Amino acid sequence: MLMRTDPFRELDRIAQQLMAPGGTWSRPAAMPMDAYRDGDRYVLAYDLPGVSPDAIDIDVDGHTLTVKAERRPVAGENNEVRMERAERPLGVFSRQVVLSDNLDIDNIEADYEAGVLTVRIPVTERAKARKITVRSRSGRERNEQLTG
Repeated sequence: MLMRTDPFRELDRIAQQLMAPGGTWSRPAAMPMDAYRDGDRYVLAYDLPGVSPDAIDIDVDGHTLTVKAERRPVAGENNEVRMERAERPLGVFSRQVVLSDNLDIDNIEADYEAGVLTVRIPVTERAKARKITVRSRSGRERNEQLTG
């Protein structure tokens, strides 16, 4: 059995939920996400603790990437389980990200480990950094003129 040690903690939690963006406490907060570039790919990392991998759905429609995940109750169908305290939000979480034209949406990869969903999106060849050769007016490369 879990014991409550601070009677005001529950009131603080409810107040935070009511003051959260969206204003309703029945709707879970958005899943936290980090987005960063790692070399020639973009990485999106979503915190989804307690979510089963089979409860995660990733879709791409045009240039919109949608991640949906459902956190289900621990008790499930088992009538033997009696929940003493339930603070973690349950239900369906959803997050959409608009992807630029410079990303290769045909080669997106995703994995889920330790409660973190990691989505990797390669950068298209045309968007990768490259060196441009400078030519002289005569059409020869500048490097050839300097050495020749």
